[in-house]
This record gives sequence, C-alpha cells and structure tokens, in this order.
Amino acid sequence: MDQTLSNFGNVFVFLALGIVFVAGGFLTARLLRPQRPNPAKNSTYECGEEAIGSAWVKFNIRFYVVALIFIIFDVEVVFLFPWATVFKQLGSFALIEALVFAGILILGLAYAWVKGDLDWVRPTPNIPKMPEIPEAQSTKSTSFTIQ
Repeated sequence: MDQTLSNFGNVFVFLALGIVFVAGGFLTARLLRPQRPNPAKNSTYECGEEAIGSAWVKFNIRFYVVALIFIIFDVEVVFLFPWATVFKQLGSFALIEALVFAGILILGLAYAWVKGDLDWVRPTPNIPKMPEIPEAQSTKSTSFTIQ
C-alpha cells in the first residue's frame, strides 16, 4: 500500500513541478516582453495580402455540432485501440463492454440525427407574417368653435 501511494506521490510531484514550470514560463514572458501597443498588431494578417472585410466572422452552429460529433467518435477510436490490443486476454466480458460503449455512442449519434443536427440544409420554417395595420390618418389642427 505504501509503495502504491509512493508511486502516486511521485506522479503528483512531477505534475505539480510541470504546472510550476509552465506557470513560471508564462509569468516570466509576461514580465519581460515589451509593452508596445500598435494598431497594426491588432489588424488581421492574411499572408501579406490586404485583409478584405473583418476577421470576426460568425460561423454557423452546424460547424460546431459536426466538430463535436467528430471529436466524440475520435475519442471512441482512442479508447478502442488499447481495448483491441488486449481483447484476447480479457475475453467475452471485454467484448460486451466495448459493444455497450459503442452502442451508447451510436444512440447519441441517432439522437443527433433524429434531432436534425446532421441535416446540413434545414428547411426554413414558414412563419406567418402579421397583417399590416393601415397607417392612421394624420390629424390636422382644425379650429372648433364652442357655443
């Protein structure tokens, strides 16, 4: 038990030292860098060409959904590679675990598909327009005589 705790202690010490070195590097760079703000530094650089338009372009949410689904299945592959290397030693229980894991991911993909997140061209909803209200006639000042 003490040996296991000691091994984890070594990992935590190296993790803490790594964090300290990275934070120290960032802090040193922040303290030593020159502070010369310039409008040219804030402009968009496009390989030496003059920038056309703004660099702050709003991307459609569909790009993010596709990217998230790709990352999910990419991580699945990362988990399945080690499983495939030890599959013969683990037996049928490992096969069942992998099938459950893949099944959950396939259910998530089916949910995204049914929800319509994978449809690239979505139909535009037919929203009825409000009827136009005729403009009120302008009231001209007229003089009334009170009797």
